[in-house]
Amino acid sequence: MRAITYSAFGPAEDVLHMDDIENPDPRAGEVRVRLMRSGVNPSDVKARAGTRPGVVKPAFPKIVPHSDGAGIIEAVGAGVDPGRKGQRVWLWNAQWQRAFGTAADCITLPSHQAVPLPDGVDFDTGAQLGIPGLTACHTVFGGGAVAGETVLIQGGAGTVGLLAVQLARWGGAKVIATCSAKDRDRVEAAGAHHVIDYRSAHLAEEVMAANGDAPVETIVEVEFGENIEADAQIIAPNGRIAAYGSARQMSPVLPFGPLLFKAVTIDVVLIYLLQSGPRDLAISRLHDALEEGALSCPVEKVFPLRQTAEAHRAVEAGARDGGILIDCES
Repeated sequence: MRAITYSAFGPAEDVLHMDDIENPDPRAGEVRVRLMRSGVNPSDVKARAGTRPGVVKPAFPKIVPHSDGAGIIEAVGAGVDPGRKGQRVWLWNAQWQRAFGTAADCITLPSHQAVPLPDGVDFDTGAQLGIPGLTACHTVFGGGAVAGETVLIQGGAGTVGLLAVQLARWGGAKVIATCSAKDRDRVEAAGAHHVIDYRSAHLAEEVMAANGDAPVETIVEVEFGENIEADAQIIAPNGRIAAYGSARQMSPVLPFGPLLFKAVTIDVVLIYLLQSGPRDLAISRLHDALEEGALSCPVEKVFPLRQTAEAHRAVEAGARDGGILIDCES
């Protein structure tokens, strides 16, 4: 099968190569999926570049990158319902602790990691439900229902943030989001009731004012280290800060006193490690939102498989208005 592979860390254009590798038959409990789309995430780019802390060499001699994807089941192993053949599916954790991910025309993986796509949901959307979709859903709902509460989404224009805005609005919350001035209209269109410039020198005060001078119950946080001082002011007693990123400050200093006397829950979210119960609940909620027309996954650009290095550079460049995908058939 055709696949993009790498065997050493480095710049995308230097280490990513088109390769022809074995297309294995599924073993017991596995399915083989003919891939239509592969999703490219920042974590995929960092893994290929070798920028993960403490990782000095690739975990396998040859790696096919990317954990997200969507396609059609073309073969099943023993113990898997033969009726799954021909089923449209989306994938999660396809390359997590495994050598071969979705930057290929096929993938074989455990059956439960191939989730049936709801009717009417296209492959472009399916390829974004793994890392971005599940992260957004769990950060919003990981503490329970949010109906009647206020959710602050820091970084509401990012890939995860924009989905979180839509999901929180669908869940019945009052939604406040931060983003740059250029993204304001897009974040409002996604469902935010109030949008605030993330660079504001008075961020905490503006968020509180937007919420009627009341604190907020849930914060979805993309830059935990940079924003924790403001978050500690904004969060309500017994509130929850769901942090899925802290790229600008990986060793934050916590204002422990304010957090302590509000009994704040800090929920550090790494979606790869989400346990089966919360994951199944997040999948169910994502599907419900999709079927009700409440969730849209915008796409910035779809690259052909042979241009996967360019897709990685597009993710590295940032400042995009949607997901970066690979057309696995081209």
